[in-house]
Formats: sequence, C-alpha cells, structure tokens
Amino acid sequence: MLTDLSIRNIVLIDKLALSFSSGLNVLTGETGAGKSILLDSLGLALGARADRALVRKGADKGVVIASFSVPPEHDACSRLHELAIDTGDGEVILKRQVAHDGRSKAWINDEPVSQNLLAEVAGKLVEIHGQHDDRGLLDASAHRDLLDTFAGAVTQKSDVVSSYETLKKARQDLMGVQQSVEEARSDEDYTRHALAELESLSPEFEEERKLAEQRSLMMQGEKAAQDLAEFQDILGSNEGVDATVRGVLRRIARLGEDLATLLAPVTEALDRAAEGLTVANDELIRALDSLSFNPAELEAIEERLFEYRRLARKHDCQPDDLVRLQAKFTEQLQNIEGGEGALAAAQAAVSKAHSSFGKSVRQLSDVRGVAVKELDDLVNKELAPLKLEKAVFQTHIDVLPEDDWGEHGAEKVTFEVKTNAGSAFGPMVKVASGGELARFILALKVVLAKNAPPAAMVFDEVDRGIGGATASAVGERLKRLSNRSQVLVVTHSPQVAAVGDTQFQITKQDVHDTTLTNVAELTPSDRREEIARMLSGAEITEAARAAAEQLLEAGQ
Repeated sequence: MLTDLSIRNIVLIDKLALSFSSGLNVLTGETGAGKSILLDSLGLALGARADRALVRKGADKGVVIASFSVPPEHDACSRLHELAIDTGDGEVILKRQVAHDGRSKAWINDEPVSQNLLAEVAGKLVEIHGQHDDRGLLDASAHRDLLDTFAGAVTQKSDVVSSYETLKKARQDLMGVQQSVEEARSDEDYTRHALAELESLSPEFEEERKLAEQRSLMMQGEKAAQDLAEFQDILGSNEGVDATVRGVLRRIARLGEDLATLLAPVTEALDRAAEGLTVANDELIRALDSLSFNPAELEAIEERLFEYRRLARKHDCQPDDLVRLQAKFTEQLQNIEGGEGALAAAQAAVSKAHSSFGKSVRQLSDVRGVAVKELDDLVNKELAPLKLEKAVFQTHIDVLPEDDWGEHGAEKVTFEVKTNAGSAFGPMVKVASGGELARFILALKVVLAKNAPPAAMVFDEVDRGIGGATASAVGERLKRLSNRSQVLVVTHSPQVAAVGDTQFQITKQDVHDTTLTNVAELTPSDRREEIARMLSGAEITEAARAAAEQLLEAGQ
C-alpha cells in the first residue's frame, strides 16, 4: 500500500507530507483547490512524463517521493531483486525530480533508474483510474490477461506458454536439419570427388613428415654410396692400402731371421694394420649394403609425397589436416544419405509439438469461453445501481487464424460497452462519457477483484455527475474494494466521503501574497464539517451538519 507521499515545489504546493492508511482514503475539497495537482504529483512519482510547468514558480526543481509497503514476495520486490536493488522487508520508495528546464531524474530505494523502469515498478504497486487514464482497464492489450486472471487460468496459460516454446524449438531444430541437408546436397558432387581423392591417398597423421625424411635420406644415400665405393676401392684394390701393407709384410718375411728379429715390432704393427684394414673394408661393404635402395621405391615415395602436398594446397590446409578433412567429407555424405531420416525425425517432433500446443490452446480457449459469460453477467449486474441501467458490457473475443496463435493462445480479447439500446458496442474509452467511464471501470474493478485483489488503486472523480442513491452505490463499491486493497478516491460526493476510513481536505491558502495548496487529514469533527459543506455549499447549516452526521454513522 501507499504509506507516505512527500511533495516539494510542485505547482502550488510548497511542502507537503501525507501519510495514508489501509482501506478507503478519500480526498475532498472545493473545485479549484488543487486536487489535480495532488494527482499530477503522484503520477510524477509513478513515472508519468515530466513537465517543467509542474515546478513551482521561483523554484529550481520539484521533488515527489512515494513510499510503499508491500509483502517481500510482491511482484515489485521480485523485479527489484532482479535488478539488485534492496527492498528490505518490502519497502519501496519511488522518487522523482524535475528541474525548471524540464529535465528529470528518478530513483528507486535511492538507486538511480530510468523513467521507464520507474513506471514499470510503479505499475506493479498502484493503479490510477480516471477519465484521462489510458492504462489499466482502458488498455485493450491488457484485457486478455485480465480475463485469464478472472478465469483462474494460471495452469492453462502456463501450459500454452510451455508448449509454444517447445514448438518454437522444434521448428528451429527442423530448420537447422533442413539447412544442413540442403547445404550438403548442394556440394554433393564436389564432396564425393574430394572424398574419393582422399580415400585413394588414405592419409595418416604425420605420414607426410615421415615420407619427406625418408626421401631425404634416400637422396643423400645415393651420393654417399659413390664415395663409399671409392673408399673401398682404395682400400681393397690390387694397388690399394691393404695390398701394399700385406706386400711389405711378405718382403720382410723373406729378409732372414736376423733382420726378422730386428723388424719384429714393425711386423707386429703392420699385422695389426692389415687386420684393421680388413675390418674397415668389411664395414664399408655393410654400409654400402644399407645405403642401397630400389629406385622404384624412391619414385613411389616421391609420388605419395607429391599427392599429399597437392591435396593440402587444393584444400588450403596442412598435410596433417587431410585426415580431419576426410572425416568431415565422410560425415557430410552420411548426412546426405541419412538426411531423410533426420529430416523425418525433426518433422515428427514438430508435428508432435504442434499437436500438444493446439491441445493446450484449446483448453485455454474453453476456460476463457466459460469465464466470459460469468464476467459479463457480474459486470452488468453492477451497472444499474451505478446509474448505467441502459448500458451493457460485453467481453468481445476475436478468434485468431491458427497461423497467428502464440504464447497468448488463440484469442484477442476486448472489453466493450454500449450505453443505449440500439447503439453499437465499442471500446469503453470511445463509447462512454467521462463520468460513465469512471463508473464502468469501478464496476469492472469490483468484479475482477473477487479473483485477483488489485494493487493500491486511485480513482479520480468516479462520482462525477451523479448524486443520491447512485453516489451511495459508488461509495458502497469503493468500500468493498478497500476491503481487499487500499483505495484512494478524489470525490465531490458526500455519500462517498462518508464511507471513507480516512478523509483528507484539499484547500488553497494565501501565504505572503502567494497562493498555496495544502492537504490535511481531518479529525472526526472536521470530517462532519467538510461533509456538511459538501451537502450545503458555502453556508453550513445545522441541518447539513445533522445530515453529515447521519451519513458518517451509516458509512462506518
């Protein structure tokens, strides 16, 4: 509920602080006293458009602060928690400042916010109903939700939203499968040719590097083999080192014993040399054998290496990436070949989701159809006591084409009225006059509040142009509403004022050659005087006071 309203430097208000109670709060005063200023100030705090004309003459800025106390689980608190704005135990303070140049700032619980966010949160806290209000019940886009709330269709609405989301996802998945299959089919010839080349090569990871190393070793070995053959010839030919050493040994052996003894060390050394030369020659032979290769093998290696590098250039990748590319092309062809199956599965999923969505929509439509008759009957029963006995209210439902069904179901809902027999139904805001509109709204709020107690409500001159029994009927309905939610009403009707739980009087005062608007909560005796004034006019008679007393006693 709205607990406090603080206003500073707004039009004719210098400084004002009001505290409101639960139940029915009535605001009364003479015409021109400033009731509209009070509502404009509240509207500013609730996110209405800022106008520099609201700033009191001579002031730099005007400020309005509206304080609310709500349960911690209230929708407004939940929204603020999403924005990381602390709400304590359910306290929400809306603050709006407008400068003399028209610029404005907004805060929620001392956190700066945008005007749109201020209005969004305020919309969860309070409803303002008046002949110039274009939100709430006059907003046709909200009528469907109001009907659903009246119908108690929480489960059915949730089912529609859930099944609609499932259908959307199934359709998106189907589009993805279709796109994948179409792309694969468009490149099928190229993919098959490229895969055939890769399968012919049958690439392996790091094989290209190993082939390059093997080819390099073979090419180096061919040249080295020529050198080793020359080395072997030098060592092993008839004129080679080995033959020379062994020839010297034979000649030493023929010199005789005396010289043989003298040359024994030489003979031993040459024997060792001859033995080493034999070993060296054998190793050369083995080395030559290891370097020998089949030219056809080198050619095969070079051809495979060339094919690796050709395909890598063709696909603009590294040779090792050919393994991954082969797997990719294989998968693409499998998608083509198995695409019909995947497509059929995706289409089946869409069909199933569509069927489930249609079932949920029809269930919600059935609930709405039942609720429409009940809502219309209840609202129409409220009209006659509000001096709208010739008026008729109806909830008009337009069934949308199936292609337009969505998360809100299959219907567009509009509240319509006609005020005279034989006239056509039309939107309330276009058909009803200002006073009639306020009473239509009151009748609707009384009926809708049975199933969904509204937020705090403000009614502006809901009793305009009526009196007597009709005014009493208005007051009785406002009182019923206030049993479920806090109600603030600006009224000229003594019958309405008398049923209020708290009454405020709006007056104008001249202070130092300046006219100011003031608002004061009335004591019981002051209430009697104010209601007597409303009954009799400028001159308050004892009869008016007695009548006021009777109204107060009857209203409490």
